Amino acid sequence: MSSTTNEDSPRLPPPRFLRSPGSITGRLTLLYIGSTAALLLLAAAFLYWGLSVSLARQDHALVSGKLQVLRLLLREHQDKPDALASEIEHEASANAVLRYYLRVLDEQGRVRIETSGMSSFLPALVFPEPGAAWNGAPRVTAWTSPSGRHYLLLSGFAATGPTAAEHRILQVAIDVAHNEIILADYRWKLLVALIIGLLLAATAGVLVTRTGLRPIASLARATHSITVSRLGERLEPADWSVELRDYAAAFNGMLDRLQDSFRRLETFSSDLAHALRNPINNLRGEAEVALTRVRTPEEYRLTLSSALEEFQRLSRLIEGLLFIARTDNPQTTLERVAFEVRREMDAVRDFYEALAGEHRVLVTCQGEAWLTGNPMLVRRAISNLLANALKHTPAGGAVTMTVGARPDASVEICVRDTGRGVTAEHLPHVFERFYQADRSQDSAAQGAGLGLAIVQGIMRLHGGTASIASTPGQGTSVTLLFPPTGPGGQS
Repeated sequence: MSSTTNEDSPRLPPPRFLRSPGSITGRLTLLYIGSTAALLLLAAAFLYWGLSVSLARQDHALVSGKLQVLRLLLREHQDKPDALASEIEHEASANAVLRYYLRVLDEQGRVRIETSGMSSFLPALVFPEPGAAWNGAPRVTAWTSPSGRHYLLLSGFAATGPTAAEHRILQVAIDVAHNEIILADYRWKLLVALIIGLLLAATAGVLVTRTGLRPIASLARATHSITVSRLGERLEPADWSVELRDYAAAFNGMLDRLQDSFRRLETFSSDLAHALRNPINNLRGEAEVALTRVRTPEEYRLTLSSALEEFQRLSRLIEGLLFIARTDNPQTTLERVAFEVRREMDAVRDFYEALAGEHRVLVTCQGEAWLTGNPMLVRRAISNLLANALKHTPAGGAVTMTVGARPDASVEICVRDTGRGVTAEHLPHVFERFYQADRSQDSAAQGAGLGLAIVQGIMRLHGGTASIASTPGQGTSVTLLFPPTGPGGQS
């Protein structure tokens, strides 16, 4: 058996989302700001796109409408050139916000009339070809001038005169720079709204997070108030919010384990002091008696021999405590090999054959099984059980040791005796350290009460269990159950 220890106690890793140290309030606030910023950006992008599409749609409708107005003027006001000139040359150029341009060409492509100055930046050749018929569907195209200004262009046919015998080519253009101005202004407003929204989100995030974490601070204060002297106090899960009830219940469970550990530690300290008191008192008493007067060499030899027995008892006690401490260490590992259990049982029986003969107790072994584990520790467990059985079995009794494999590949070792048995109130405690069901016997003969605790420690190292069943006056049966052994000898 080997063990590995660290100077520092192992620490549980924090949850993944808390791996980096910092403030939960700050982290939640950042998450709140980030989610708010994402929502605001999505909303701003949607509104900006909607405005852009709406403006483009209005521009398309405007150029189409102007084309229809021109057609109406040519058809109804052919004999009123002033009205036509007013619409084309003056009214279009007079609008400083929404600038549009109109042109009328004859069938040979000669300009008949146009908005003043239009030819200097919108020549007729840049316009799309009109539809195949004079009433063909209008086709709006975008065009960018060499100076970088953007226009929407539309061409179409129109009939003129009372008999509609003559045709004209109509060209309509609109400067969409006003859209860019509107969108740029809208972008600035959206940016200001986004910044203000993020500031408000940060403020709200801090307030909401601190308010939301207030129950955790209250729970922390409640847990800080529980000290070693107040381990009996518990948190009431129903008094806390739903999210903290599991934590309160888990904290109560931890307090239960701590209280049980303190109780066991107090019992262990008391039992240890009791176990050490007798041999130390015996050693001191023998030394004091030996020093009261001069003794013969034989008397000194008897005193030293008695002291040696007490030293051996103390040595076994310390060895047992150290062994149990190693078995309690979760980092302790075993050197495992496959071995035949029956051979170890026979070796233990042969070792105790003389003692069994002295007590007139028949010891028998039955069964066969192979086990992957530590043979020295398994032999020690069987030895402790047999020694305990011989100690409590009267003359003429019997102890039977059996071993066998279960259908699930687990291995069971059982030691049965026909001794006095153990009463029901003692059974739950027999595997505890220093526990002795019968304290009326001589303490030297009784032992320190570590035998079954060592057996349980050995089973814990093997991943198995130890159980006991007893009927007063009929005997006791202790069963060791080893789990199925996997590949490589690991249980």
